Amino acid sequence: MIKIEINRVDGDFGFEAKDSNGHTVHMDSSPETGGNNFGVRPMQMLLMGLGGCSGIDIVSILKKQRQPVDGFRISIEGEREPGKEPSLWQTVNILFELKGNIDPEKARKACELSINKYCSVAATLKEAGCKIQWDIRVIA
Repeated sequence: MIKIEINRVDGDFGFEAKDSNGHTVHMDSSPETGGNNFGVRPMQMLLMGLGGCSGIDIVSILKKQRQPVDGFRISIEGEREPGKEPSLWQTVNILFELKGNIDPEKARKACELSINKYCSVAATLKEAGCKIQWDIRVIA
């Protein structure tokens, strides 16, 4: 079982989350809603989790194929459902930018496997109705 501990540490909405290994993350609400910009918005953190989860998958797959990943950047943009509570992620667009002597087709297949099969965060978002689109750019 995974254990996460969250404590309020800054103003009304500034929270610090800690995992069982002692890693911490700060979360807060926007100043417009009473926060102090102490940390990441929780819904933005979900997209960060998507990037981290898929990034780990992709590097792992490419390493098994002996593809040297010298650099990796992931850009994510998302739109939430307007006028709803809760306001879920409606669409997410991801750009994976890989650097190295990587076969573009192997890179594309690794991204496809991550988003459509292995990434638990992507599966969670899709289950909630989010449409995830992605593209890849390989830079030699």
